[in-house]
Amino acid sequence: MKDEKAHTDYFKGRGAQLNTKNPYLRSEYAAEHPEGIDEPMLENSATRYIEEFPRKIVNKVDSPDLNLMYSLNPYQGCEHGCIYCYARNSHQYWGYSAGLDFERNILVKKNAPQLLEDFFNRKSWTGTPIVVSGNTDCYQPIERKLQITRRLLEVFLKYRNPVSIITKNALILRDLDILQELNQMDLVHVSVSLTSLNEQLRQLLEPRTVTAGGRLKVITQLSGAGIPVRVMTAPIIPALNSDEIPRLIQAAAEAGASAAGYTMVRLNGAITQLFEDWVRKSFPDRAEKVLHLIRECHGGQLSDSRFGTRMRGEGHLAEMVRRLFDTSVSRYLKDRSMRPLNTQRFQRPGGQLPLF
Repeated sequence: MKDEKAHTDYFKGRGAQLNTKNPYLRSEYAAEHPEGIDEPMLENSATRYIEEFPRKIVNKVDSPDLNLMYSLNPYQGCEHGCIYCYARNSHQYWGYSAGLDFERNILVKKNAPQLLEDFFNRKSWTGTPIVVSGNTDCYQPIERKLQITRRLLEVFLKYRNPVSIITKNALILRDLDILQELNQMDLVHVSVSLTSLNEQLRQLLEPRTVTAGGRLKVITQLSGAGIPVRVMTAPIIPALNSDEIPRLIQAAAEAGASAAGYTMVRLNGAITQLFEDWVRKSFPDRAEKVLHLIRECHGGQLSDSRFGTRMRGEGHLAEMVRRLFDTSVSRYLKDRSMRPLNTQRFQRPGGQLPLF
């Protein structure tokens, strides 16, 4: 897949290849004059897990581009290392870089299940769906040990509150027992991110994620259990995975997906520098073409914050992508849809039962 041998300074197993400057910090470490140093300045490549103690865990989403009302993230930062991830910028608010720091310094919220239960006990709460992983993946590798997401699902089940999960990790199958209980009351949706069927591209684009084959098995097992599953072919990156749209949707449909969605890549904030550096090291022969085509979809810019156009792009190329996606959905997912979540089941343990 790679046009040439990758850059010699490539950090294997990581998406970002550098730490971008944090605009909220006054100072930073840097090797300004390496020729005067006897030994190279080494960076710690190990992943650190830092416990965070938030006072709230559920966030209201105010965006005209999203129909999400509330979201929840048990982790900040993500070891998956997806180079395009929009959540990288938010890591700067915690005093870290959006680059390698985002993948190597993971904030964990062990008190998230208790905070969620406290939230559900508010008198004003009536059972609106909550999206888990609106920012970073709730099933990233450390979840295998900490099981914060599993305990969150137990709280959702206890209160009969609908939940929608977004992930690209097969670890979700560990919690199939809880998901099935939620699904019996129409309380769960799952979205599985599937960006490429090309393993070489996947390893560079999303280095610490499960393979495409592994994600298709997730769709197969979840849909086989009757759980509504949507495939997210996102983001679409021109000249890298844009030609795979029909194959991605066909593969997901054959695995049992009920619906599909997509977004065009957009490189806001620090992600612009990270992606440019990454694509030039990973695909030197086509880097300028990729960057040019991304600009073509976003009014001549790599970054795009405009509501209404930022998620899908604009112009001739973006329209071609939209048509290819729509045609593929019509062909492979015809007459399929996601069964709606039930918002009438919510109840507080020991309280009044829901009325039907």
